[in-house]
Amino acid sequence: MLKMMKMMLNSSQVSHFTLDAYLDPGLFKYVIFLTVLCFYVFIIVANVLLIVVICMNRSLHEPMYLFLCSLFVNELYGSTGLFPLLLLHILSDVHSVSAPFCFLQNVCLYSYGGGEYLILAIMSYDRYLAICRPLQYSTHMTGNRIAALIAFAWLCPLLLCVVMTSLSATLRLCGNVINKVYCDNYSIVKLSCGATTVNNIYGLFITCCSIFLPLALIFVSYAKILRICFSGCKQTRQKAVSTCSPHLASLLNFSCGAFFEIMQSRFNMNNIPNMMRIFLSLYWLTCQPLLNPLVYGLNLSKMRVICKSLISAEM
Repeated sequence: MLKMMKMMLNSSQVSHFTLDAYLDPGLFKYVIFLTVLCFYVFIIVANVLLIVVICMNRSLHEPMYLFLCSLFVNELYGSTGLFPLLLLHILSDVHSVSAPFCFLQNVCLYSYGGGEYLILAIMSYDRYLAICRPLQYSTHMTGNRIAALIAFAWLCPLLLCVVMTSLSATLRLCGNVINKVYCDNYSIVKLSCGATTVNNIYGLFITCCSIFLPLALIFVSYAKILRICFSGCKQTRQKAVSTCSPHLASLLNFSCGAFFEIMQSRFNMNNIPNMMRIFLSLYWLTCQPLLNPLVYGLNLSKMRVICKSLISAEM
């Protein structure tokens, strides 16, 4: 990884990038720092708690909860790619980051986003099998297949993002100012002095693979689930609502954040206040890790009961 970062540094001929979206709130920066730190601590505690709950309770060693566990691990991965540098820059007067670290953060954040969509797509397929094909569920969701799906959801976005970042690193850049609070691939591409056709084509390709294909799978899965629900009994509808509503809430929340980020990256947003642009750029990276533990921990009955008993035992 370090060797790849050195190659990126040499090829881009930029030693550092300046993150230009940070404001100067004066002494208020300490309040912002503590608020963001509290968010980060909550994300770590909540997601780690649910990971431990799933791993330690054999009753939760089912495909749905194993996929949830991978989702919570992905939240920790994405948050760690953002919050430490964000907290450091909130207190700092100089908002620059070395080129290798900037490229590394770019890989982390975008592979987190791609992994999030793939895991949500796998979870929708799991719910489709459980509700629409319950008799075939155990034969389809074997241990080996579960492991293969989780590995695919993590490794495929990582590989795609490494290639994307490597292409960006080969560009000759005419500047080093990124108008965001974190390193963003498209912002780096826009700094290029030369042609970026290959980068733009690959960007569309990775968007299709990471967003539109998983969304298509989710749409097909839920279309079939809805058809079964409308034609089935009341018990089937209740089961579908109880297990699918947290997933849909998570999907809608993350899709809204991803939509805001794509709109801000691709279109001129200078007419929007800087504070609003910062909020929109951070929404997809902060709200999902914050809300997912609450959504799944409170809405899935098994996890809710076990979490309550664990907290009661500690008290």
